Amino acid sequence: MEQQNNWLDAECNELSQNTTTQFEKLPSLKLLPNKITEIEVDFTLPFEKWNDSIHKSVKAIIPVTSNGVKMNFWLNVKNPLYGQICNAGKNKQTKFKIIQTGTAQDTKYNLVD
Repeated sequence: MEQQNNWLDAECNELSQNTTTQFEKLPSLKLLPNKITEIEVDFTLPFEKWNDSIHKSVKAIIPVTSNGVKMNFWLNVKNPLYGQICNAGKNKQTKFKIIQTGTAQDTKYNLVD
């Protein structure tokens, strides 16, 4: 398990801008405003990245399971939640509760204890 998560050290330090389009095509995780969503993140392999040229951002494609369904959670690498997930993964945490507040440009994600 230690070797599997070594990539998280570099990811948390760099939150790099590398991009790729080679990822498993799965349904996207949809969070609803003011509703807690429970996920389990698969940290086995480095997260793939996608360059969003429309919004000029880089999104991590995070493999998750929610309610027994494998999905991809698309998250901007500059979103504070991304760093929180990476740091928690370094500490062997895989299960998270996330709440979304706001919509569109005012969307914010927070971890729930």
